Amino acid sequence: METSSKFHVVSAIIVALGLFFLTAAECRKPVSGTINYSAINCRKHSALLTDFGAVGDGKTSNTKAFKAAVGHLSQLASDGGAQLIVPPGRWLTGSFNLTSHFTLFLQKDAVILATQDESEWPHLPVLPSYGRGRDAPGGRFSSLVFGTNLTDVVITGNNGTIDGQGASWWAKFKQGHLTLTRPYMIEIMYSNQIQISNLTLVNSPSWFVHPIYSSNITIQGLTILAPVDSPNTDGIDPDSCSQTRIEDCYIVSGDDCIAVKSGWDEYGIKVGIPTEHLVIRRLTCISPDSATIALGSEMSGGIHDVRAEDITAIDTQSSVRIKTAVGRGAYVKDIYVRRMTLKTMKYVFWMTGSYGSHPDPSFDPKALPEITNINYKQVVAENVTYSARLDGIPNDPFKGICISNVTITLTEKPKKLQWNCTNVEGITSNVTPKVCDLLPEQKEVIDCAFPEDRLAIEDVKLVTCSASTPFF
Repeated sequence: METSSKFHVVSAIIVALGLFFLTAAECRKPVSGTINYSAINCRKHSALLTDFGAVGDGKTSNTKAFKAAVGHLSQLASDGGAQLIVPPGRWLTGSFNLTSHFTLFLQKDAVILATQDESEWPHLPVLPSYGRGRDAPGGRFSSLVFGTNLTDVVITGNNGTIDGQGASWWAKFKQGHLTLTRPYMIEIMYSNQIQISNLTLVNSPSWFVHPIYSSNITIQGLTILAPVDSPNTDGIDPDSCSQTRIEDCYIVSGDDCIAVKSGWDEYGIKVGIPTEHLVIRRLTCISPDSATIALGSEMSGGIHDVRAEDITAIDTQSSVRIKTAVGRGAYVKDIYVRRMTLKTMKYVFWMTGSYGSHPDPSFDPKALPEITNINYKQVVAENVTYSARLDGIPNDPFKGICISNVTITLTEKPKKLQWNCTNVEGITSNVTPKVCDLLPEQKEVIDCAFPEDRLAIEDVKLVTCSASTPFF
């Protein structure tokens, strides 16, 4: 009998007899192998999703099984924690919550499918730093995988898949049929020590990965895929978070591949939690209508100390873009970018001070954002339409811009005005084509800044964990 047949037969026996199977990961004796994976922490206990009656046929709802599994395993948080293994199969489910000291592990060929049944998506209030939903004024649907007030959470796998089945949600959004904001795929709130890694994420209803009001976050090895015309399918959105590391991700998106946020107008100003100490490296992005990395536009809690390096963008609208507006307040400062390789771009550099969306008319027109100390260096771009569009705010110029060692090759039909600059101040060195007068070329060669120190999150070492996989 083939290994997969063994798995299905034994799983059916377990379901039929109602057996409960939960064993320490170190002690369980596997029939055919062991999972090895890297994580911030290992777990003492392990269970299979099928231990809780789940059926991986792509049709049966497993929302109750996921909730039962997490609920039971949460009791082991103080005894070394627990991991829930999702085996090969297509596991249809609605929204479910995670718990602390917990690992959700998706085996190779495991697919978590988001249900189309709206009754299996609980409703949540609006985020306090946003004041309203992004799609509608009221509340929002809970994310597919959700957690709040947690410590030590790992969502990982052997390149298993989470499929948001977002097409129906995109249609409702485009038709104006939503009264609540679409669900995100993964959202973790008010939490510490988070890892999301080694997964394929496809077709989220809206944003894919949204850590918010959280710290010490490691995101690695994600493949994120959505149609390039799908609405608001941002890849990774760190939002009012500190000490975040994003590495080795490949993203094809209908919106920004990474969008760094911290709240919207007066609501973000009131909450006042910045996104800071963020490192992004070895990112590949394809997004014809959006940015490789966007800073804003919802940045009203502030964005500070962002380090991006070894970035590749292909057929993408812009590289590292700043988006803000009157009413946002706060700041985007101490931004460092180096070693970008860009191919087929509308803009290389784009900064916008008039990004006009607001949650309501009550924003403060005197709340002007501070944009300062923005550094780019070591950039090679090919087949470019515009080198730069840099638009600050009248009487509130974007200051301290430094651009060095940049070579831009233009498309066959480039725009005549290559550097369109208003209300900006800064310097450039060794940049072609010729830069605008507001960013004068320096007579002496300069090298724009990039910090030499390391963030605390960069020194978090992953350990090798294992869990037995019986019946596979």
